[in-house]
Amino acid sequence: MSGTAQAGGTATTDIRTARYVVVGAGSAGCVLAARLSAGGDGDVVLIEAGGSDGRAAISIPAAFPTLFGTDVDWAFATEPQAQLDGRRVNWPRGRTLGGSSSLNAQIWTRGHRADYDGWAALGLPGWSADEVRPYFERAEDRSAGPEPDGDEAGYGSGGPIRIEDLRDPSEATREFLAACRQARIPDLTGVTSLAPEGAGPVHTTQRGGRRWSAADAYLRPAQDRANLTVVTGAQVERVLIEDGRAVGVAYRTAEGPAQVRAEAEVILAAGAVGTPHLLLTSGVGPADELAALGIAVHADRPEVGRNLTDHLYVPLAFEAYGEVSPGVADQAAEIGTYLRGRRGRLTSNIAEALAFVRSSERLAAPDLELVWMVLPFLDQRQARPQHGVTLGVVLLRPRSHGSIRLNPADPAGPPLIDPRYLSDPAGEDLRTLTAGVRLAQHVLSRPALADRLGSPLTPGAFDRSESSVAALVRAYAETLYHPVGTCRMGADEDAVVDADLRLRGIEALRVVDASVMPSIPRGHTHAPTVMIAERAADLILAAADAAPVGQLAGR
Repeated sequence: MSGTAQAGGTATTDIRTARYVVVGAGSAGCVLAARLSAGGDGDVVLIEAGGSDGRAAISIPAAFPTLFGTDVDWAFATEPQAQLDGRRVNWPRGRTLGGSSSLNAQIWTRGHRADYDGWAALGLPGWSADEVRPYFERAEDRSAGPEPDGDEAGYGSGGPIRIEDLRDPSEATREFLAACRQARIPDLTGVTSLAPEGAGPVHTTQRGGRRWSAADAYLRPAQDRANLTVVTGAQVERVLIEDGRAVGVAYRTAEGPAQVRAEAEVILAAGAVGTPHLLLTSGVGPADELAALGIAVHADRPEVGRNLTDHLYVPLAFEAYGEVSPGVADQAAEIGTYLRGRRGRLTSNIAEALAFVRSSERLAAPDLELVWMVLPFLDQRQARPQHGVTLGVVLLRPRSHGSIRLNPADPAGPPLIDPRYLSDPAGEDLRTLTAGVRLAQHVLSRPALADRLGSPLTPGAFDRSESSVAALVRAYAETLYHPVGTCRMGADEDAVVDADLRLRGIEALRVVDASVMPSIPRGHTHAPTVMIAERAADLILAAADAAPVGQLAGR
């Protein structure tokens, strides 16, 4: 990549200076790098632990499950989950340019109005649904005719993120949507008006049948700017803090240690796992825990790493009649079809349709999502090479919360990830998931799918008894890859960051990624993370206009 310093550094510490230092080239970091360097009047350094995103499987939509466990994946795993039969749950996270937007299923959902109005109700100005909607629109480029909900504003047009319908969806997906109608689930509306409900095909971050990651959308158009440097293969070890102010970061490459100093701000965009981990190793977190590990404390912030929230989902997988799954039949022919015109089954994002539904009519907004996948998706990947389908039941508003903590045996190594799934004292999470599984069973038994579904691959997939459904949930539930909340934004003094995403207790340090979300959105988290970064760029540039470089704007 032109303008990229590949794993810089020397045997002695290499020190450079920039106006802004951004840690993490994922969904948020790519946005920040592009927006902050656009004016050309200040240097931006973007630091990424992973390497290039040139691997072919990243660009081929249907290939994303093959990336899990490779060198572009952090390949985290949780602590044993007591309520999931003691299982450790694998947590793939992107470790390459584009971050998790280079590994995900390319689904673009904004979330629900209630999510953002709920943030504003916490005393967070600027984060209501009406205030964040323009930032979604600024990011988006959608030109596929009128939206199904008739919303005149619709998606944005001309933004960096290309949003397209799937080019060649499976016939099985049409049958699933017909089954939803037979189950009296209405067609999907309210997507762009931030009130999604009902069933419909996904809208994907693709361009012409190819994945369109945050790196494709934001970083590549900015790569030739003289004031943007991207450092890859660089593991940031700590934020440099002097007299209560962040002044840069220390990182390590294959060639040795290095530093980059920040004249204006250090911005952490390493995600809901990486950002709290870096803060903790830098001495920002619960003082007693850090001191016990021999880490010098710069700011006592007990909530760093707390409030971890994730979408848990239950996969109901089946064999399928007919050729519906990518990579099962003639793989050479599928690859040829894809390479000739980006057509065929490899253009599938696997998760081809979804439904936002309520477990009770008393609810004002959906609390469940059904995700229709055109392969057997057990243990986060195809169970074995065979044609199959999966209906995933997603808990949209979990009440259970966990944590990211340092590992006492190796504080610099992978952190201890404990989402504490299904741990809410009242048991509402399990009850809601149980209701969702029963609804999914009802949809799967509709006539539209009668000629498609074969034998269950999830044992007990059609057993409706309360004890059997609960056992199925505990045995097979997985992450939907949406961790948030570990550097919670709030108006209260306990919150890690304020409404402008500035870290309380340390000057010139911001957090801009999914970790700042005070609650998890009702939908997939890529789009909200991009929105947060778009708004953060405005906040950062406004602060620069209000104060000279090197002097933090007043809090």
